[in-house]
Amino acid sequence: MQDLTSGSLSRHLLKTSSFMLVAMVFQTLYVLIDLYWVGRLGTSAVAAVAVSGNLMFLVLAATQMLGVGTTTLVSHAVGRKDHDAARLVFNQSLGLAVTLGLLFFALGAVLRTPYARALSADAETATLASDYLRWFIPSLALQFPLVAMGAALRGTGNFKPGMIVQSATIVINIILAPVLVFGWGTGVALGVAGAAIATLLAIAVGNVWLALYFAPPASYLKFAASQVAPRRRLWTDMMKVGLPAGAEFGMMTVYLLVIYAVSRPFGASAQAGFGIGMRIIQACFMPVVALGFAVAPVAGQNFGARRGERVRQTFYVAAGMAAAGMACVFLVSQAAAAPMIRVFTSEAAVVSVGEEYLRIVSWSYMASGIIFVSSSMFQAMGNTIPSLVSSVTRIVGTAIPVLFLSRMPGFTLRWVWLLSAVTVFAQMGMSLLLLRREFRRRLAFAADATATPARL
Repeated sequence: MQDLTSGSLSRHLLKTSSFMLVAMVFQTLYVLIDLYWVGRLGTSAVAAVAVSGNLMFLVLAATQMLGVGTTTLVSHAVGRKDHDAARLVFNQSLGLAVTLGLLFFALGAVLRTPYARALSADAETATLASDYLRWFIPSLALQFPLVAMGAALRGTGNFKPGMIVQSATIVINIILAPVLVFGWGTGVALGVAGAAIATLLAIAVGNVWLALYFAPPASYLKFAASQVAPRRRLWTDMMKVGLPAGAEFGMMTVYLLVIYAVSRPFGASAQAGFGIGMRIIQACFMPVVALGFAVAPVAGQNFGARRGERVRQTFYVAAGMAAAGMACVFLVSQAAAAPMIRVFTSEAAVVSVGEEYLRIVSWSYMASGIIFVSSSMFQAMGNTIPSLVSSVTRIVGTAIPVLFLSRMPGFTLRWVWLLSAVTVFAQMGMSLLLLRREFRRRLAFAADATATPARL
């Protein structure tokens, strides 16, 4: 356990975000490695993995709910120096994680084939997507306990285990992916299914490995079977904080479904180009996502300790870091959009769509960075509804006009990318206004005698 309620905020953020950045790099490599090898199988295979990737956002929505609720409640307990409460939240989170994972697996198994057929541009893509999902769905189900354990550790200020486990499992994935996809050394080529099996095996190892961090007697958080059974109050508290945050990712799933629906007439090349562009953007956002993961426990522990000024300063420092970092990523995206797409495909039509997407959407990178930090601040203070409001406004403000524009003569995907970039700035403005209001309402204890000056 690390006390984040004293000391330099900049140092805390840099240290914790560096651990998370390494973990995020390896997490993103899961997706990019699959995409790299699958890209050698052709456009339909890339489109199939891209279509399957939509489910990842659905799982991200559910695991975000779980992770945010867990990190927030654990960090508040740690800030209050309430060890028993932190341990109870951890075990309750595991119980909720197992429940959600089993539900997702059951639904995914039933809906796998209809889902693939509904979103794919052609029959070949649908068949490949279904093959990929057969193994990808169980790997997504295993994300739930992995997220619960990692979120609990982050709430205590301990980011290192997650980094170590993610780093090791990606090595497993790197080794297994080409072996299973192309049959290197075995002579049994599994194609797109092999990429999903490699991910499944790596995540299974990650779950076992991360669980070992809770075994030593000196561990701050420990497994306790007696505390896993559902306690309605705690599950409600976790979901109250986490559900709005999870709903944000759920709205992203809706947005992606709209994009794939309007892009179907443009063929598999358009879907593949958008899919590759989305994966690259995920990689570009790694620094700011890592920073966001760091902001929540740092601000959360200080909120639990009733140190309002340190909560405010956490936002100011983090927002500056996010804006500077994303400005650098913007320049890279503008200068090297096409080369980045060509890493995954050599087909001109796919490269053209992906390049245009990156060049336009990258203009909103800095605004997105500030949005990520703002969302983490809402999580830290235990009220994620404002973040959901701004996210819903943006998604609805994009999806509805896109559906309308898609029916107009001369419609192109460029219209979608431009609208997406503009609405990000609107979301940033709304997020900042709501965060300012939240500071006034929830940091009234800033003048308490317990508050201490913040060190930047």
